[in-house]
Amino acid sequence: MTGASVIFSPLLPWPAIWAAAALALAFAALALWRGLAGWWLRALAAAALIAALTQPAFQREDRKPLSDIVVLVVDRSASQGLPGRAEQTEAAVARVRAEVAALPNTELRVVDLGDGPDDTGTRAMTALAQALAEEPRARVAGAILITDGQVHDIEAAPALPAPLNVLLTGRAGDWDRRVGVLSAPAFGIIGEELAIRLKIEDQGNVPAAEADGLVQLLVTVDGAEPQAVLVPVNTEIELPLTIDHGGRNVVQFEVATAEGELTDRNNMAVVEINGVRDRLRVLLVSGEPHAGERTWRNLLKSDSAVDLVHFTILRPPDKQDGVPVSELSLIAFPTRELFVEKINEFDLIIFDRYRLRGILPASYFDNIRDYVLNGGAVLVAAGPDFASAESIYYSSLAEILPAAPTGRVIDGGYKPVLSDIGRRHPVTEGLEGFAPGPAGEDGSPGWGRWLRIVELEEPGGQVVMQGADGRPLLVLDRVGEGRIALVASDQAWLWSRGFEGGGPQLELLRRLAHWMMKEPELEEEALLAEARGSDLAITRRSLAEGAREVTVTSPDGATTVLPLAETEPGRFTTTWSAPGMGLYRLSDGDLTRVVVLGPSAPREFEETIATDARLAPVVEPANGGFLRLEDGAPDIRQVRAGRPAAGRGWIGITPREAFVTQDIRILPLLPAWALLLLTAGLAVAAWLREGRR
Repeated sequence: MTGASVIFSPLLPWPAIWAAAALALAFAALALWRGLAGWWLRALAAAALIAALTQPAFQREDRKPLSDIVVLVVDRSASQGLPGRAEQTEAAVARVRAEVAALPNTELRVVDLGDGPDDTGTRAMTALAQALAEEPRARVAGAILITDGQVHDIEAAPALPAPLNVLLTGRAGDWDRRVGVLSAPAFGIIGEELAIRLKIEDQGNVPAAEADGLVQLLVTVDGAEPQAVLVPVNTEIELPLTIDHGGRNVVQFEVATAEGELTDRNNMAVVEINGVRDRLRVLLVSGEPHAGERTWRNLLKSDSAVDLVHFTILRPPDKQDGVPVSELSLIAFPTRELFVEKINEFDLIIFDRYRLRGILPASYFDNIRDYVLNGGAVLVAAGPDFASAESIYYSSLAEILPAAPTGRVIDGGYKPVLSDIGRRHPVTEGLEGFAPGPAGEDGSPGWGRWLRIVELEEPGGQVVMQGADGRPLLVLDRVGEGRIALVASDQAWLWSRGFEGGGPQLELLRRLAHWMMKEPELEEEALLAEARGSDLAITRRSLAEGAREVTVTSPDGATTVLPLAETEPGRFTTTWSAPGMGLYRLSDGDLTRVVVLGPSAPREFEETIATDARLAPVVEPANGGFLRLEDGAPDIRQVRAGRPAAGRGWIGITPREAFVTQDIRILPLLPAWALLLLTAGLAVAAWLREGRR
């Protein structure tokens, strides 16, 4: 392939040459006006002189033609995996390869496109821009995109040097139904109603039998028994919901798959709501003033989330000292209001060295017992009073207390230690790591001693801490729907005062209170799962020993059995790379758990019907078009630049005729001396003509 052209290498700047040409033209016009016979010879002489200044030359190029490039972007995102679309895509790719191979001097570049990172959808325009950036734009003859049209980065569309054509997968008769959550709170107050706005939306060619009717919506909280409600289609609705426990609450909304529906992947939506307590209402009843009373009060008052009601029995009724009744108390002890009328409003009741002195009638202790059986929580901090004849054990609380006193109080220093079950129980596991000092040479914890313990017998709950000679120190138990804890010493205040280095009293009491409030993170038997990127971190907490395994059910129904390894006492863990996003169900036979990896209804499935609406602003300016693959794969033709590049059953590309120059030869049209000689000859001829010689 060769190319020829005339080039110039002027001796003077072009403005000077144009000025000389204008001056020569003026002189020729003047000569013509005056009627000089040789005016035209003078004009030719000036033209020859100006031509000599421009140095015209003949340039000949040896050119190597370059092939045209067609860029094919193949959408292989999740929505392209819907029924029939993968087959359409493969057939279209094969047809485009064959058609481009049949075109002369044309190459094909294929770019496969998956799901965008972090659920950003289909990034087709970004992939097209990157592909064009890697190719010389002068060689790009066209671009073809095989997709369902659901592209989520139209703003990233590149400037196209050639036509863009789109081959649409899917079918014109497709329809789909999806559950969309419009708004949901990230946090909810336990026991208070919150609202979730959602919409059941139909898309595409909806059958008449399904259009604008009522559907059954199943609402499931933390994998419990689903609740069914009838809701209208294509209408925003607001569902009330009440959170009944703290921590993570997984709420699932699901509708049944209708006949002929495109997919059921978006028939379910999941939201996670973190349950929090508005205020923790605590009733602290101190039987008598003592060194640890102020410690209890300071600990509870230091937490802004705690509403504390504290009463101390300063003077027992049996004390006879002649003090007038009007001066006994500033505020009367409202026993009926607290233990009859409003007892169920408290989240926790603490008896601190309280003894039976006739202040609370026996019927009130019956109310406290029933309060625990119905879901309440009671903590008993025992001192010498618990071992006396006035012990609250000798009330109806004996039915729920986890241990009985022997009547013996042992004075002497000892270090509280964790029992075997205490090292596995979430209230005390790892508590030694909060000790203010290092462990002793004998392995004893690095905290200070306590100086008194009440001897207990027949502990019926879980002994998580032990005192002198292995005696029960902290006993936890579940009674009915509620929980109860017994601390067999009134010496915990020594830790907060820094005696012999102190100890983790605040951490212990915080965990104890949260366990009694039934926080899921502190349950003894719990199955926990946390999404970490594309992995699931699974933890099974148990007080029992032995091997553990969990069965994971993926969003597509496939099950995987995972063995768990004991990484800490009572804690079995594993990390599993999940195959994709969605809702996963975990079960070990006793406990179940649901966890969301990424969005339960990814962006790819928000709109599943194939459409040309999104890509039209990019395709139409490029003279391209849309063809549905259900009508057959198209032919590919070559069209001139600026002409429509799509028609019935065909799409077009624009040949670019690009080349690379291999050699250049330059030959002057006339040598400089010849041009000067020609100029001189014409000037002499003009002089002779004007002199009539």
